[in-house]
Amino acid sequence: MAAYSARGVHGQVVQSLGARIVGGAVAEGATLDVRALGEELDVSLTVMRESLKVLAGKGLIDARQKRGTFVRERKHWNLLDADVIRWRVEGGAGEELMRDLADVRSIIEPAAARRAALHRTDADLAALAAALDSMGRARSDSADAAEADAAFHRALLAATGNEMLARMDMLLEPGLRERDRLVHAHAAVGDPVPSHRAVLDAVQDGDPVRAELAMLDLLAKAVEDLGRLAGGPAASRPPGKAR
Repeated sequence: MAAYSARGVHGQVVQSLGARIVGGAVAEGATLDVRALGEELDVSLTVMRESLKVLAGKGLIDARQKRGTFVRERKHWNLLDADVIRWRVEGGAGEELMRDLADVRSIIEPAAARRAALHRTDADLAALAAALDSMGRARSDSADAAEADAAFHRALLAATGNEMLARMDMLLEPGLRERDRLVHAHAAVGDPVPSHRAVLDAVQDGDPVRAELAMLDLLAKAVEDLGRLAGGPAASRPPGKAR
């Protein structure tokens, strides 16, 4: 999904207001003076209204008679929205977000890899192999690497043969793409191909136990990569493991 900041004046307004809200510059419950914001951002009320509709769709704001337009409580925000995730990272909450993502992945993806080894089709294997091939070619391009990584994990979920699991990409992919944007742009991280190839080989061989273990190793490496970026030993600890 393209960032709204890349979509002209309307997108710039969404970007500006969304980042302020998610970053905490505008508090939960605060009433927005739509006319004053329009003057500040030098846009028409029409642009403001259309931009506010987008933010409302992300759960960030609402409007009520006699109260006007206001910022909703955080519990109503769509924290899985790609823009909301990006604004959280820009606002300094990246480490917390990536920790939460690692926990969710540790619950879903090892089980998905195990099931994929039992239910994958030739088409699934071809999709996984194509994504891995793209990953290998894209090592010097962070955007292409992130796209290839997302394609691999999407194909793995599809390979489970379970339609509900397959749609878990909607839960994981926005956060995964933001993680990849951070990780693949940093020269200190390792080559992601071998850990992904180990998952594919196990799935292709129809070995569910090996597939699950390979995914656990992949996730541990992903956490270590983030730990190197954060520069802290706690961040490099695999989810669920204590030392």
